[in-house]
Amino acid sequence: MTLRRLLPIILPVLLISALTFRADALAPKPPSNEEAPTPKPKPKPKPKPKLKFTITGDFCENLVCVKHKGKYGYIDKSCSIVIPCTYDLALDFKEGLANIDLNGKYGFIDKTGNIVIPCKYDYAWPFSEGLACVKINDKHGFIDKSGSIVIPCEYDNAYSFHEGLAIIELNGRSGFIDKTGNIVIPCKYDYAWPFSEGLAHVELNGKHIFIDKSGNVVISCKYDHAGSFHEGLTQVELKDKWGFIDKSGNLVIPCKYDDVWGFSEGLAKVKLNDKWGFIDKSGKVVIPCKYNEGGGFSEGLASVRLNGKEGFIDKSGNIVIPCMYDHVWSFCEGLAKVFIDGKCGFIDKSGKVVIPIN
Repeated sequence: MTLRRLLPIILPVLLISALTFRADALAPKPPSNEEAPTPKPKPKPKPKPKLKFTITGDFCENLVCVKHKGKYGYIDKSCSIVIPCTYDLALDFKEGLANIDLNGKYGFIDKTGNIVIPCKYDYAWPFSEGLACVKINDKHGFIDKSGSIVIPCEYDNAYSFHEGLAIIELNGRSGFIDKTGNIVIPCKYDYAWPFSEGLAHVELNGKHIFIDKSGNVVISCKYDHAGSFHEGLTQVELKDKWGFIDKSGNLVIPCKYDDVWGFSEGLAKVKLNDKWGFIDKSGKVVIPCKYNEGGGFSEGLASVRLNGKEGFIDKSGNIVIPCMYDHVWSFCEGLAKVFIDGKCGFIDKSGKVVIPIN
């Protein structure tokens, strides 16, 4: 066979061999064990230092006041600092504002920590019904949320507004003003308590009576002491025993208990033979008097004390959170403040610790 006849066969074979060799030469070679670089371990992130603080308040409007190195600020329910601890004193948020102290003078901040009312008052109380009581030179008046004085500081004492009226004191006597500063009930009472459910408990010459918002006497009490109306009833004391009256002054639950609290969520805490339990509005005992101490119902649960420790019961008397704490506060906004060995934190209604006890 001549060379000319072999070329069509040889040339394609040579071309394929050349291309294969070139591809092998250009392909990256995997590194050998000696050549492979040793990966460097990633540095572990440094843990953020935990801020140690003391909880000083209760959750109000989703924030609670805390203290750190002598200064006060606020955390939220995730335990995050939302307002730094920079104030000499701080109290709970009410109606979107909190009263704070800087250098001995009081003002108000909003939830971002901005001072919206300057710290210029000798003292300031939380906002209620749009107004806050403030003190200047031993006299009391009221400001609105812009910081404007709407009722001059001219009273010896004053208290927050409830149901449109506020208690004021002049020359040792108590009366009531409206939000324009008009005295609508003269300062003639020895003592007065805020309006609740349309009536106010006042004391005059040792007698306890209830008045309406015009100052008319609605209930002339024959009792030694009384409370304020809650859920249509109020507690009264006669010869060291307590019971309940309605708004007509009728005794609906006899004065037979050693002590009582006002009604809350349909039940009232009562004490008999040095033990506490709960009754309903008909006077029926729904939870036996067997606890050493306790609080009223709030958000469906009440605190109780057994054998020196406190926990929570439901309205059937079932212990839903064991009595394992030295002290507890009532539930507020879904959380309750609890104390162990002088330290405190917060639990939810399942008993889970959501803000560590430290």
